[in-house]
Amino acid sequence: MTQAPVDPTAPDAPEAQAPPVRYERRGPVAYVTMNRPRYRNAQNSAMTYALDEAFYRAADDPEVKVVVLAGAGDHFSAGHDIGTPERDAHLPFERRAGLWWDHSDKRGAEARFARESEVYLGMCRRWRELPKPVIAAVQGACVAGGLMLAWVCDLIVASEDAFFADPVVRMGIPGVEYFAHPWAMPPRIAKEFLYTGDRMPARRAYELGMVNRVVPRDELAASVDELALRIAEMPRMGLALTKRAVNQAEDLQGLHAGMDSVFGLHHLAHAHNAETAADSLGGMDVAAMKRKATV
Repeated sequence: MTQAPVDPTAPDAPEAQAPPVRYERRGPVAYVTMNRPRYRNAQNSAMTYALDEAFYRAADDPEVKVVVLAGAGDHFSAGHDIGTPERDAHLPFERRAGLWWDHSDKRGAEARFARESEVYLGMCRRWRELPKPVIAAVQGACVAGGLMLAWVCDLIVASEDAFFADPVVRMGIPGVEYFAHPWAMPPRIAKEFLYTGDRMPARRAYELGMVNRVVPRDELAASVDELALRIAEMPRMGLALTKRAVNQAEDLQGLHAGMDSVFGLHHLAHAHNAETAADSLGGMDVAAMKRKATV
């Protein structure tokens, strides 16, 4: 008897056969969903480039007025993939976020700087400029690289069980590559957030203005849908220009230049670790990071 082929888009499909990102348009809203729930939507390169394709698709579709970014399963995203079986940091991908050369056949800082200029800082900056409103629907963990994805979005709606953290100072690294911390929260709070690596609950993030709304977990999808459809009633050009206006104001407050300067410090930390520790992450693998995490 011949076995029927597995549908990789089915909710119960094996993760290795499922697409790393799902894309769906319902009316004027495009839903972009990270789809590695087994690994808490850890971002390998395949997922990151699939996100890039999805955002391009949404930008090009004249029927799409609003984009929703979500994560399948219990968590939005546990951050960059630093240890799953599908980690693919050294594989080549088509580059569109910058003009740095292919990192996959390079070594040392040359490889790290080229890759992260493309995959992390470059892509996040471009996604922030997508000329349509983007809403992050955040549940569970939004950690490190997950913060970067949430912060490029215009609005964040979080479930009551969501939490935010950037624990990479444990690696000796001064925050993730898309360093929006002093703009997403007050500077002294940003310092505490980084110095301790502690989890910030959704309610605290709302009090600080980092999150727009906090809702019960079982109401997250419906709340995001309602907000997206309400925004979609506005004229497309008006939304695009308004987004550009606010982003320009943030850049005038130093966001763009600040990220450039911190990106250099980030890579100084990688280089220091590579010379003084087990690897460029200071020997902090997934297991070590979990042991250090606080609840």
